Amino acid sequence: MADLYPAVELGEAVKIDALLSFKAETAITKGQVVKLDTHTDGELGSVSPAGDGDKPIGVALKDAAAGDYVPVLVRGIVKVTAAGAIPLGSKVRTAAGGKVQAVDDQAVDEGGTATYTIYYTSLVGRALQTFADGDTGLIYVDCS
Repeated sequence: MADLYPAVELGEAVKIDALLSFKAETAITKGQVVKLDTHTDGELGSVSPAGDGDKPIGVALKDAAAGDYVPVLVRGIVKVTAAGAIPLGSKVRTAAGGKVQAVDDQAVDEGGTATYTIYYTSLVGRALQTFADGDTGLIYVDCS
């Protein structure tokens, strides 16, 4: 596991374009991709770590216990952890444990015989570095 941008720590934002505060539904670790979890009338939904294929709202910028409020980067540049290899410039989506993984190009067969998945709802952003599995590095988050 390599640290591809040692000047900042995991979950530290290099650029903040949009930031929201949410209540943590469960424990969250700084740098995890989070998803909206539970709706409570009169409040914004709470958040929890995103899993593979979940719909992200952003990246947590601090650790939080259940019930604490956590700042979430919705748009900007932040350091995260890769699940699998990610080529530079690739779109990234949610992965298990609040990590990110590369979005594979999807072959489209207009004849209707191919089965494929398009990951529109689980997109987190774009890789600003080339990651190996377990590396930490920078992505541009755009969950707005």
